[in-house]
Amino acid sequence: MKYADTLFVIGVHSAKFDTERATENVRAAVSRYNVNHPVVNDVELRVMSAFAARAWPTLMFIDPEGKVIGRHEGEFQLDAMDRVLTAMIDEFDRAGVLNRDPVPFEHGSEAESDGALSFPGKILAADDDKLYIADSNHHRVIVASKDGEVSDIIGNGESPLALESFAPPPGVLNPIGSDWGFDAPLFDNPQGMALDGEVLYVADAGTHTIQRVDMASRTVSVIAGTGEQSLIRHAGGEAMAFPLNSPYDLEYADGILYIAMAGAHQLWQMDVGAGMIEPFAGTGAENIVDGERLEALLAQPYGLALDGNNLFFADSETSAIRVAKIGVGGRVVTLTGTGLFAFGDHDGIGKDAVLQHPQDVTWAPGAIYIADSYNHKIKRMELNTLRITTVAGDGTQGITDGNALNASFDEPAGISYRDGVVYVADTNNHRIRRLDIDSGTVDTIELLGA
Repeated sequence: MKYADTLFVIGVHSAKFDTERATENVRAAVSRYNVNHPVVNDVELRVMSAFAARAWPTLMFIDPEGKVIGRHEGEFQLDAMDRVLTAMIDEFDRAGVLNRDPVPFEHGSEAESDGALSFPGKILAADDDKLYIADSNHHRVIVASKDGEVSDIIGNGESPLALESFAPPPGVLNPIGSDWGFDAPLFDNPQGMALDGEVLYVADAGTHTIQRVDMASRTVSVIAGTGEQSLIRHAGGEAMAFPLNSPYDLEYADGILYIAMAGAHQLWQMDVGAGMIEPFAGTGAENIVDGERLEALLAQPYGLALDGNNLFFADSETSAIRVAKIGVGGRVVTLTGTGLFAFGDHDGIGKDAVLQHPQDVTWAPGAIYIADSYNHKIKRMELNTLRITTVAGDGTQGITDGNALNASFDEPAGISYRDGVVYVADTNNHRIRRLDIDSGTVDTIELLGA
């Protein structure tokens, strides 16, 4: 770390959602995102209030004498932050007040994976009896049968961000992944996937790219993104020339990839043949406002489900399920969810129902199933009535199989329906679970060979 001997970082976790306030959940998040600095769980928002913070994130700069000397609200460009920190360090060096002695720090116990998976984010159940699993913290995609027998592993488990060749010079198209093999460092936090025959598309949130996996030739290439995170709004263009912002899920139809661009609070679309990418819905401002697609406001869309001309999505920060109509004059309409701070756990019809930070949806005949992540449940929305009911999970954090309504999950973030079965990426349990709709039972799939 460039500033290891001059800058000490303390994270303050001031939670919005109820589930985020539990210390054990914070420990799991620290482990999941490889956070290596102290984190304070500000359960009652006292620290946030004391520093008059108004936004997530807020950076507070404190000098060696304990005085607040600056603040920054929202995301930031690394180059600009580097210049600010360098200037501060030079000033304090001249004043002779910097203490470069190391500060010892050790994490307490952390949530670790004890199996084949580590925080799996998304899952895709295909027609050919295969499951595609985003083994997110192992930086790989696993291909297995629906009974758990692993047939392929895409990615060697290392992140490409450590490679000098990954980030090209400014203005140069990103060369990474050009016909790389499955045993290369391909992904960093892979998430949603979509299939087109023998081609698997992967949204890689950590590298802010979309990658194309040719299952027949066993090669992988980046088709969108530069490897850097975009922190500005742009109108799109050549897919390889524009940085993306945390793509989290994909759907594919008729040559078009639909992308849940969580970091930009938008949905995007990519014409795969033309190699062009552009916004599909959302202005980039964060809120819940319906209307014409490009005039609507979204809030961290994490999961997609496509049914003909209807693109359903889980708008996580507003705990909402919404739909964008494909075609000229298409609109965004909210099916359930009312605001950035409206969340809870209540079954009901339409906006009378309340969810808590849902992270994925999947289409089934006449319904969509919802990974109601922070309620640790799987819910079903009937499309003709918009009635939402709990179909699995008792709301407690755990890993209990059996009767679906007595089963337990731990922040399920991925969900995929196929032939009467809902497959679940049970993220904090590091497991793949299976909900049989007819029998109303849940079991855990054991992965063999991962």
